[in-house]
Amino acid sequence: SQVAWCELPPRVLLVLTSQRGVQMYEADGSTMVFWHALDVPELPAAHSVFARGIAAAGGRFVCVGTSFGAVLVFDIPPKGTNVTLSEVLEQHRDPVTDIAAEQGQAPDGGGDLVTADDAGTLCLWSSGEEFTLLGKIPGSGCSCSSVALWNGVVAAGYGNGQIRLWEAASGRIRAQVSAHARWIYALDLAPLTGKLLSGAEDSFVHVWKLSRNPDTDDIEVQHCHAECVTDTQVCGARFCDPAGDTFAVTGYDLSEILCY
Repeated sequence: SQVAWCELPPRVLLVLTSQRGVQMYEADGSTMVFWHALDVPELPAAHSVFARGIAAAGGRFVCVGTSFGAVLVFDIPPKGTNVTLSEVLEQHRDPVTDIAAEQGQAPDGGGDLVTADDAGTLCLWSSGEEFTLLGKIPGSGCSCSSVALWNGVVAAGYGNGQIRLWEAASGRIRAQVSAHARWIYALDLAPLTGKLLSGAEDSFVHVWKLSRNPDTDDIEVQHCHAECVTDTQVCGARFCDPAGDTFAVTGYDLSEILCY
C-alpha cells in the first residue's frame, strides 16, 4: 500500500507496507532487514487489515500506521537486523492513513510527528524514548488522506478536495483552501522552500508556497502552478529535490511516472 525511504542519521531503510505487514530493506532493496506481520483476526473482519503511513522520527525510530488505528514504533539499530517494536501508539479509533515527520525546525511546544486517520483526526506527537501526545485535532468525518509537517505547520489533504493548514503547537486552523474538485491522494513538502505539492483524482497537480508573515506570524499560502495530467486520476505525487524545483506524478492504471 505504500513505500518510503526512511532516512535516519546512521542508515537509510526502504520500508514497505501491505495487507500482510511491514517489510524493511537496505536502501538499495538488496537485503531484507526486518519483517513484522500484522495480526489477522481469525473471523473475517468487516474491514480489511493493512499497514499504511510511514515516517522516520527522533533520529532512530520508524513509525508505521495500521488499519486498527495503532501506530507501530520500531527502534532501528545503527546497523544489523536487531529491529525491535519499542512502542504502540493507540490514540486513533479509525485506520491510520498517513504519517509525517517534521521537515524543518519545529517551534517551541511543537511536535515532530503527525498522524492522520480515516475520520480526519490528527494526532501530534513528540518523539523520544517514549512518544508523547501533544495534542489531537478532531476530525469532521471526512478522511484525511495525506499530511505533511513543516516548521510547526501541519498541512493536511482531505477527501473533499480541501487542504487545511494547522498550527502544530496549538491545534488552531490557520488556513483552508478548496484546492481540488475530488479526493486528494498525495501531499508533499519541499523542506528548503516550503513548497507544497498536491495531487488528486480530478487529474490536477498544484504547487503551493507556504510561509509565515514575519510581522503577524500568520501562515500564508500562495498558489504557484497548476498542471493537468489528462485523463488520469493522480494517486501519487512527490518532489524530486529538497527545493521543490522538480516533481514526479503517477496515476491509477498508469505504468509511467511523469516528471515536471
